[in-house]
Amino acid sequence: MKKTRAKIRWYEDSEPQDYPSALSFLSLIFAPRQAKLLVAKLKEAPAAKFASKDISRASGLSLLGVSNTHVERDRERIRSGERLSPLLLVRDPAHGRVVIADGFHRLCAVYSFDEDALIRCKICTL
Repeated sequence: MKKTRAKIRWYEDSEPQDYPSALSFLSLIFAPRQAKLLVAKLKEAPAAKFASKDISRASGLSLLGVSNTHVERDRERIRSGERLSPLLLVRDPAHGRVVIADGFHRLCAVYSFDEDALIRCKICTL
């Protein structure tokens, strides 16, 4: 099945509410002090772009389907030409993975349109 290509537009920087969301998620995985340090690093990280399929593979997560309400909401935002907030990613070299601190639903939505699409992100290393 051929996926429909869509013009995916990105904000230059992550939206302010993305950082508390990232902190909440990272606090489940890391000690609170380390989670706060990682969010501070993400705020200062330069923008990067990676293919959606590469982020998916590096995270080791199974993608959500388009029937997920959050994924469908982001798909609608793509179709209507709205900008998406960049993903917030943390490299975990000890485990050979990328932790998606914020933006998993956006990744799933973009992938559903085009697995080769470049996704704007901010990335830091543990």
